[in-house]
Amino acid sequence: MTETKGSIRLTVAQAIARWLAAQFIDIDGIETRICGGGFGIFGHGNVPCLGEALYPLRDDLPLYRGQNEQSMGFAAAAYAKYHLRRRFMFCTASAGPGTANLLTAAALAHANRLPMLMLCGDNFLTRLPDPVLQQLEHFGNPGLGVTDAFKAVCRYWDRITHPAQILQSLPAALATMLDPADCGPAFLALPQDLQGWAYDYPRAFFDRRVHRIRRQTPDSAEIADAAALLRAAKAPVIIAGGGVQYSGAVAELTAFAEAHGIPVVETIAGRANLLADHPLNIGPLGVTGSDSANAIAGAADVVLAVGTRLQDFTTGSWTVFAPAARLIALNAGRHDAAKHQALAVVGDAKLGLRALDAALTDYRAPQGWLARAQAERQTWDSYVAANVAPGNRPNSYAQAIGVVNALCDPRDRVVTAAGGLPAEVTANWRTKGIGTVDVEFGFSCMGYEIAGGWGARIAQSGVEPERDTIVMVGDGSYLLMNSDIYSSVLTGHKLIVVVLDNGGFAVINKLQNNTGQASFNNLIAYCPTVPDPFRVDFATHARAMGAIAETVATPAELADAFRRAKAATKTSVIVMQVDPYEGWTAQGHAWWEIGTAEVSDSDTVLARRAGVEAGRAAQRRGL
Repeated sequence: MTETKGSIRLTVAQAIARWLAAQFIDIDGIETRICGGGFGIFGHGNVPCLGEALYPLRDDLPLYRGQNEQSMGFAAAAYAKYHLRRRFMFCTASAGPGTANLLTAAALAHANRLPMLMLCGDNFLTRLPDPVLQQLEHFGNPGLGVTDAFKAVCRYWDRITHPAQILQSLPAALATMLDPADCGPAFLALPQDLQGWAYDYPRAFFDRRVHRIRRQTPDSAEIADAAALLRAAKAPVIIAGGGVQYSGAVAELTAFAEAHGIPVVETIAGRANLLADHPLNIGPLGVTGSDSANAIAGAADVVLAVGTRLQDFTTGSWTVFAPAARLIALNAGRHDAAKHQALAVVGDAKLGLRALDAALTDYRAPQGWLARAQAERQTWDSYVAANVAPGNRPNSYAQAIGVVNALCDPRDRVVTAAGGLPAEVTANWRTKGIGTVDVEFGFSCMGYEIAGGWGARIAQSGVEPERDTIVMVGDGSYLLMNSDIYSSVLTGHKLIVVVLDNGGFAVINKLQNNTGQASFNNLIAYCPTVPDPFRVDFATHARAMGAIAETVATPAELADAFRRAKAATKTSVIVMQVDPYEGWTAQGHAWWEIGTAEVSDSDTVLARRAGVEAGRAAQRRGL
């Protein structure tokens, strides 16, 4: 290494690692390193140079060895979500299949607007050794490779072709990951030869730098228009999305709703903006929501959507709202604020709610409207209480959720993702602590659950070690990706994993039946290519990865096992069989548009097709 007064000679890989270690963020007056470290699987495309560069910085940028690149990306996404997008992890993968395995995780981070930095190996710039191991050759386009596939699933993408380029690319990638409107994954393709090339970098490039998240003040005219619309409202409702938490605006949301007597409904990403027993919390909204929230949203004349991208599970494919309802969208992203001809208020949720509060002065929604909303919530609470209660009936997701929810600490974090559990957790989980629910439904990605739990547990290390991370996962997602049980045991990051085994992809079997079809290729029992169906011994499998594991037969046994898991010091896995047909949450569902067959030999399929066509008549077209 050569140093002069104004420069230092480093390889590209060394410069990237040093620069990352020098970036800090101010979070509530406390400065902390913005990159919490990384997840890595080394190969020929990253270990010779990037591995060499990361080793001296292993204390500043701890590197967690993953078992699968896709699960590394899921863990990084969950880490960023836990830190409310104010900190991130990098993922490093080798050229070829190692990098390709990150594609799904990048798409998940993109859909959920989460920061994640990918440092991935690429083909040689010189092309002298071409074709190299794991290189994809495009005969008419030799520069095209696996890394180009990430352009569709990243907010920032760059291929480093000269050592000086990172002087521009690294700050640009970080600025994207920290931007409230453009936040998402950043990808740097690092050719294998270039990683080791040296350059005389300015020493000032590696000076310690403190960053802050930008808060955009909404335009005063937009605030005035929104306030005027709200002041005229007879039946207003607030939709609280995930952006409320990312803005740190939970207190402002609560104060605003209380000051003006406006009921609040939550999106899936916005679950845990309010505690379950808050008098203005009317419940989760949408396809996997609650009857209470859907009824109030359907009767509202003005809808204030705060920090939500309004995806179809929130809006019931845009059938939840009354045809004449006016929509106000307060969002840091212009794209989200302008959806469905909403009155757009582009800006930070915290600042926007404060400004709206000041503009509304002494406005309060009619007391009768709030009373109606609260009565709807009481009815819904009664339904949920009966739905989760153990009884003389088959085991269900809802019963398991009820057991875990009752016994968890208010500070515990619950993590789930694809299959039937997102709907069941959203509907039946009663929030005990703000920001303690992670239902990954932006990309609804199988396999996120255990990896995401590991990432969340890493994120809380040294902050709240007494808080448990509870993963609720179905047998299908478990089989798709479970190796981070081993990761959690290896690294000492305890998880409580509840595996609910219903014999296959039961929620898709339910969807299949609901569209008039016979059960086919979802439940193991109905796979024509399976001559002798059998169940996996998940507990034995988990024990083989070092976890404490047991199988239970009833909700009462689940409760006892969960208490033992709470008392344990390392990862515990609890397995319980649930019925694939009985016990689904039957209420709380808004209409959802799905593609159905227009031509079929089945009368039931055609009947369901007609039902979908009839439901489409209620879709909002905008005002």
